[in-house]
Amino acid sequence: MFNKEYERYKEFIESHLLDFLPEIDRQSETLYESIKYSLTSGGKRIRPILLLAASEFCGCDINSSLPYAAAVEYIHTYSLIHDDLPCMDDDEMRRGRPTNHMVFGQNISILAGDGLLSAAFEIMIKDMLLYFDDPLKLKCRVRASYEIAKGAGCRGMVAGQVADIESQGRKCAKEYIEYIHLNKTAALIVSCIRAGAYLGCGDKDRLKALTDYGEAIGLGFQISDDLLDIYGDTETMGKCSGQDDARSKCTFPMVYGVEESKHKLKSLTDKATDIMEPFYDEGEFFTAVAKHLALRNK
Repeated sequence: MFNKEYERYKEFIESHLLDFLPEIDRQSETLYESIKYSLTSGGKRIRPILLLAASEFCGCDINSSLPYAAAVEYIHTYSLIHDDLPCMDDDEMRRGRPTNHMVFGQNISILAGDGLLSAAFEIMIKDMLLYFDDPLKLKCRVRASYEIAKGAGCRGMVAGQVADIESQGRKCAKEYIEYIHLNKTAALIVSCIRAGAYLGCGDKDRLKALTDYGEAIGLGFQISDDLLDIYGDTETMGKCSGQDDARSKCTFPMVYGVEESKHKLKSLTDKATDIMEPFYDEGEFFTAVAKHLALRNK
């Protein structure tokens, strides 16, 4: 059941992912090719999937929430392009392929990331323009776009990335590593889920449950990634393992140790499933997602 639902969402978003790209002049064709290269390189698509699922959970048809799901994946892809640059994580492989700057050069890659970020907001604003005659739906869309902007920016993902960079080579306190993970990874995941809830004009109880769920799986997702960097293999991960240790990055296993990190991951997974349990069948997909993300380390 989980795989069927997950693939339904994934196929839906992937079949429309390029539809929202702004028209790019032939004189800037390299920009389009660079953007397309990274957008179509695969991946879990977990962020747009969670947005679509949350919107459906709150009563919104996924066709209506598609522009926001695409916008989220554009933002995530831009962040990966920039993360891989030599001045950041200096990665040469991503999802089993050469990273964007290895193919197109650093200058084009930076601009491709910039283009994806601005395109994400163009997509959402263009959709909002269609709802001027429906104040309630417009208000819900404004709230959704605000959540996405907040999760991606200086109070979310970007703040976490700054803290991540500045922590390299330093001894990290437990509070600091949680700050990094809650912002670098969890903030955008929470924002996607809350945006989906707003698109469905969900009630306060569902919004609260989805928010708490998102915080749990968002932090768990990054802890899982930290563990995979130690135990994962390059073929499965699509990139080189052991990079966190090589860069002296501040990670959960470095601060808490491997066993306590595994325990924390299990605790967060259990918390996420407990949050969605009162919703019975409606919450089943979210419960399965939490367990699936945790099982990546088995």
